[in-house]
Amino acid sequence: MPQYKNILLVYPEVPGNTYWSYRYALKFINKKSAMPPLGLISIAALFPEGYDLKLVDLNVRCLEDDDILWADAVFISAMIVQKESMEAVVQRCRSFGRTVVAGGPYVTNSHEEIRGVDHLLLGEVDHTFSDFLQEMENGTAESIYAMPAHPDISRLPVPRFDLLEMDAYGSMAVQYSRGCPFHCEFCDIWTVYGNTPRLKTAETLVAEIDALYRLGWEGAVFMVDDNFIGNKRRVKHELLPALKAWQEKHGYPFHFFTEASINLADDETLLSGMREAGFNEVFIGIETPSREGLAETGKSQNLKTDMEKSVRKIQRHGIEVLAGFIIGFDSDPPDIFDRQIDFIQKNAIPKAMIGLLTALPGTRLFQRLEREGRLLSSPAGNNTHALNTNFVTTMDPQVIRQGYKKLLGYLYDRRMKNYFARCASLLDTIEFRNFYQRKIRFAEVKVFFKSIIRQPFTPYGFQYIKFIIRNLFKNRDLFAEVVTLSVCGHHFHKITRLALKKDKIESLLEEKNRYFSELVTQYSAALKINSEKRLKYVNRLWKKRIRLLRQMHAKINRLNKDFRTDLNRRYLEISIHMRDQMIRFETIALMKDTPQE
Repeated sequence: MPQYKNILLVYPEVPGNTYWSYRYALKFINKKSAMPPLGLISIAALFPEGYDLKLVDLNVRCLEDDDILWADAVFISAMIVQKESMEAVVQRCRSFGRTVVAGGPYVTNSHEEIRGVDHLLLGEVDHTFSDFLQEMENGTAESIYAMPAHPDISRLPVPRFDLLEMDAYGSMAVQYSRGCPFHCEFCDIWTVYGNTPRLKTAETLVAEIDALYRLGWEGAVFMVDDNFIGNKRRVKHELLPALKAWQEKHGYPFHFFTEASINLADDETLLSGMREAGFNEVFIGIETPSREGLAETGKSQNLKTDMEKSVRKIQRHGIEVLAGFIIGFDSDPPDIFDRQIDFIQKNAIPKAMIGLLTALPGTRLFQRLEREGRLLSSPAGNNTHALNTNFVTTMDPQVIRQGYKKLLGYLYDRRMKNYFARCASLLDTIEFRNFYQRKIRFAEVKVFFKSIIRQPFTPYGFQYIKFIIRNLFKNRDLFAEVVTLSVCGHHFHKITRLALKKDKIESLLEEKNRYFSELVTQYSAALKINSEKRLKYVNRLWKKRIRLLRQMHAKINRLNKDFRTDLNRRYLEISIHMRDQMIRFETIALMKDTPQE
């Protein structure tokens, strides 16, 4: 019987203030989270018999004290964007005296800054986990385990999908490969998982989707690969035929989406195979239409192709292109914002994830900027709607900030005219429609009724109705996708409006701070002229400070709580600054009241 019998697996909260969360779209389908914690349930599958496991995903439900009290040890996995939530979880678990074990991308790249964790497991632990468990049971486990060699993942056990509250998720997730053959400067994928993609066997992956099917799952499945086509030959000749055969046998219950490089478009057989296996979405890192920017970051695969033609070719095959775009490269020209808008709009990319360049620990970019003395702060991991970079940029930061707001404001404008235009163009482009269209189930019907009841009464309601009516006639066979794009658009609209509102409030805070500083300067000058009113001046400034702070606090509290963290931090800094100014002024005023010898 193991000493640590009861094992609690905790997945920290992912902030809802990004495009990636799909928080406002999930409400239409009664789901709580877009995706399950695949890393944790994969680790759960490595525990031998004799352990009792419980999973708490903070994106689905709260972590209760009873959960922690039940556990003999708590295992946590996190990405950098989850670090604040992870810190809170670690603190709670330590307060109950529980052993805490942590791993995952954030731990691997930033373990030096992590406190309160008993055992840090870096890198991929698939083949070393049993040794760690034995050492933990023996009381000889180390505080930090260095990254082991990249393991063979061909025949890993099926993840413990049974630990999930499956009805809470918008999609499920599986993984076929790890690693990416490219060397993008801003990316930490290849530095952690290597440049040689390691693959599971087709049989291993089919066993995983079979497990999902037996548990009753139907719908979206994310193939969580760093680059799904890192080994094109095996994907084409082994995996895709196996997936197609399984889908045909079971009536296509799943539609897959994944991440891949743009050279996917170079291979007709690969595109056809993905389409026929049930893939209808792929995320591609376009990054920038600037060839100088692509060369700067080492995006060689994008330089070798006509990106516009590649995007259109993938779309014609019935595979929607979701794409990532980055602002903030050293080589970005002044017109980069207009060029990004033009590329995204012209190539019908509805779901464009635009972010400012972030220097992440473990990347070549981070190391270069550190050598150049340009790093400003640790990254938060949220590169969409963070309006400041964490390093000194070549372009004026205010130009970047204003240009980025312009970009967001155009792509997801208040009336969503540009978004729905991209959606319509995408639907018109699709030639191979049999596999792109979604099965119409009762769940899809419910989503449509929720959409038609709510979305016409939004600021973009007129454009929404036009889009629905247009495609009811022109793309009726893809109408389930019409509704899906509409619902996703609601999320993008909501997030963008909140992000722009946050920026407006942040500007207001700075304005109030400057105003108070100017008042202090004015009253300090007035003291020299009329010292008899010094107490009156002190009283006025105290009242003015309180009034300004209340106004700022009220503005912040009107914003969605997911967007308040940075504002509350800045509010506290301003409050302390105002207090210090006030104390200095009051000290000067009282000194003038002291009789001079």
